[in-house]
Amino acid sequence: MKRTVLNVFILVLALGFYNFESANASLNLDAMAIISFESQTIDYGTILQDSDGNRVFNFQNTGDAPLLITNVKTSCGCTVPSYSKDPILPGETGEIKINYNTKKLGAFTKSITVSSNTKSGNTVLKIKGNIIASE
Repeated sequence: MKRTVLNVFILVLALGFYNFESANASLNLDAMAIISFESQTIDYGTILQDSDGNRVFNFQNTGDAPLLITNVKTSCGCTVPSYSKDPILPGETGEIKINYNTKKLGAFTKSITVSSNTKSGNTVLKIKGNIIASE
């Protein structure tokens, strides 16, 4: 009798571990978001003072988990970012809009740090160009 109870207990325990492992396999605990930008640098070229400073960084989530952009920080107050706070599902695309203030004359190079739930955590983007006086 004791042996039968022990065998039943071992069988139930083994089935429990089997179901636990099956559930973990279906959750894909190794899934990760990957942010892939079309380009990590935007060159404004030579533009006139007070011209349109809006540009867009396009990206795709090439990973197998939802991508969450948690913050976008610029190197100065002259560059203003905007982006969606909604998750970007695997295979979907998104964009980070940048508005650079084109009032100041001269060459510029600015960085934009994108924080996300990717393995690296941060991606650094750059904008550059040269602003000349309008006549």
